[in-house]
Amino acid sequence: MGADVTLLAQQAQRAVDRLDVAWWVWVATLGGLALLLLLDLVIVDRKPHTVTTGEAAKWVTFYIACAIVFGIGVWVFGDPHFAIQYFTGYITEYSLSIDNLFIFMVIMSSFAVPSIHQHRVLLIGILLALVMRGVFIAVGAALIAKFVWIFFIFGAFLIWTAISMVRKKDEDEEYEENAVVRWVRKVFPVTEEYHGHKSVVKIDGKKFLTPMFVVIVAIGSADLLFAVDSIPAIFGITQDPFLVFTANAFALMGLRQLYFLLGGLVDKLIYLSVGLAVILGFIGIKLILHAFHEYHLVPEWLEINNWMSLGFIVVVLLITTWASLAKARKNGEEGAEQEQAEKRA
Repeated sequence: MGADVTLLAQQAQRAVDRLDVAWWVWVATLGGLALLLLLDLVIVDRKPHTVTTGEAAKWVTFYIACAIVFGIGVWVFGDPHFAIQYFTGYITEYSLSIDNLFIFMVIMSSFAVPSIHQHRVLLIGILLALVMRGVFIAVGAALIAKFVWIFFIFGAFLIWTAISMVRKKDEDEEYEENAVVRWVRKVFPVTEEYHGHKSVVKIDGKKFLTPMFVVIVAIGSADLLFAVDSIPAIFGITQDPFLVFTANAFALMGLRQLYFLLGGLVDKLIYLSVGLAVILGFIGIKLILHAFHEYHLVPEWLEINNWMSLGFIVVVLLITTWASLAKARKNGEEGAEQEQAEKRA
């Protein structure tokens, strides 16, 4: 009887920690996100072209502004407590996405995707990723609402991921086709060359997939693997499905424009993986402490609050970025000096 009362109390507390979002708010939000993507599709992708740095910068600014306006809406119409959760989750997801850009670049290079078609590849791949992440979020939300011990598993997994990131930070990443891509190539005939932006073509009366279709599958399936890290991470910040989904959505929508904006700059963020490892480890510890708190095994003051999480994540990202750019500048100066010395010799 006592255990049942405790369980009911824990479930009631978790219910309080969630926004009471009406169905029409979900519909309006999904409609707004779809409208943003349609706007992007009509304006940017109407005619295949190489996305310039200036164009990408404008769209990145636009999507960040949309994410901030949405967060302000949560603050005004919801509660500052939930707004802080949203902003912390958004910053975390966006930061993790930047680390994934390098893999996207490797995939694009591996498949030799023409620059004029790269935006469409990213758009469709990210749309697929958004749908798959929605499924992940729904399953994760259902699990944590029912089982407190899930927090232990999520927390331990994030700490293990953080340790793995630090260990392999110096290794060169090369793209290897995953099982999904290999299955597509094995089951369906694929042309050797691209046929514009077409994913399927008919040759001599027979249908073929094009490399465009395969690279979209590669991008979508790669992001699905990334979600294995990012979804538990954001559940360590907020357990509200609405906030988890919208933070992911805004981070993903701005990702493809960020791809064109950063370009080779990603290679200069030398310590980004270390910073993200620290953040994931921090969130993993936060999840485990939260689970202990749910079982009344630690005092309340030991749980990490949302303001502390937001401050810690922002400080780590700032230090990581500054240290990376300083190191890249130093390496560049040393390289220039060595080149000059070789010329004099």
